Amino acid sequence: MKKLNAKICFALLCFVVASCASKDDENLPSTLDGEAAGGDMTVYLSTSQAFGTPAPNLSAENLSLHQSGDIAFEATFVSNPSPRNGGLGPVFNNNACNSCHPADGRASFPSNVNAMSGFFFRISLPGTGEHGGPKPVPGFGTQLQHQALYGYEPEAKLQVTYSERIVELADGTEVSLQVPEYEIINPYMELPVDVQLSPRIGMPVFGLGLLEAIPAKAILANADPDDLDEDGISGKANYVWDVVTQSMQLGRFGWKAGAASILAQSAGAYSEDMGLTTYLHPIPATYGQTNGDTAITTIEVAREELEKVVFYGQTLGVPAARNFDDVQVIKGRQVFDKLNCKACHVPSFTTGADYTLAEARSQQIYPYTDMLLHDMGDDLADNRGEFEANGKEWKTRPLWGIGLTKLTSGHTSFLHDGRARNLTEAIVWHGGEAEDSRNGFIELSAADREALLAFLNAL
Repeated sequence: MKKLNAKICFALLCFVVASCASKDDENLPSTLDGEAAGGDMTVYLSTSQAFGTPAPNLSAENLSLHQSGDIAFEATFVSNPSPRNGGLGPVFNNNACNSCHPADGRASFPSNVNAMSGFFFRISLPGTGEHGGPKPVPGFGTQLQHQALYGYEPEAKLQVTYSERIVELADGTEVSLQVPEYEIINPYMELPVDVQLSPRIGMPVFGLGLLEAIPAKAILANADPDDLDEDGISGKANYVWDVVTQSMQLGRFGWKAGAASILAQSAGAYSEDMGLTTYLHPIPATYGQTNGDTAITTIEVAREELEKVVFYGQTLGVPAARNFDDVQVIKGRQVFDKLNCKACHVPSFTTGADYTLAEARSQQIYPYTDMLLHDMGDDLADNRGEFEANGKEWKTRPLWGIGLTKLTSGHTSFLHDGRARNLTEAIVWHGGEAEDSRNGFIELSAADREALLAFLNAL
């Protein structure tokens, strides 16, 4: 009799739960599309190696090339006259690619901003420099190097202080935001009073080949710089000087889409981050620390090594989305769409059929980015322009793999300077074109908010 009563109670409970389901819940699909986030280049791995695994569809030859690139990406550079990996500095930010991109993911905000890490300052003067890019600061260039070899001074040191801002969500939950204030201290020579600085942090490097393979016309199809459709979203393309083609090209990579290709981005990192010369940057970026001697003709990173690193970035796989049949995740995607997050974080593209890497061609991918610039409001502004990008604009970051950040990288630091300590803070920091979505997030019920976060963590 007790067993029968238990069965009756269980049946009644199921009936009550089903009766309480919302109409939206009843209309939810049984699963979501896009689990194979990188198409055939998707990696079905939910471990600490999820960002650093080669695409599974690589040919044997390309897998071998990828592994050579992995070695080059992890190479630690030292000072001359070392016969191997020499040429570091004399001033620099870091000494290896993977030190700014640990486990091929995003860098965390460092506990000590003056230690070697993935955190640094871009700097410039008001106005524009050559080809319309940022105007260099005499003696410093466009990036501040806060490390130095023995016998040299760092260009300056970095300083950050925080104040706290409390934002209350509709259900009474309080979100504490850390508001940073950045300063340049102890410069090796006097800085102009109007120097502009932009804090940056190293970003993930997986999936770059697929992003590079998106046809320009597909990216530009979402651009609406004058907001002609009056939806409040005005995505804008950045056009930048490309050192590879020696022409203006569509910007794709970097926090403000300031580089046109993986090659341009990689060569720039060798130059600016490590003070190393390549065939694309044969003159050291750190000229101010070499007593004005720019007559260096030695190429410190051979073209072959540079191309290995580029190929490595092209051929890293993209982690698969997870739990796409989970009801809460499915509900979270519905909330994502309702808040119009998809206006900037465009879910899907199809890569071009003529991309250099055969494995990346004609792939249906789900990066959740439009690859365009958007005004993110005063709170996130760095007030420093970069080609077509103004001081409030940032490129939409891809969301694929974002839920694996803690597992792969050991932290949940987000946004361009790592100020957000979790996804909730990152969303609440949104402003400008994203202000309506941000306000909608604040007004969500606790259940809908948790569903949205479950969806983001499933990507």
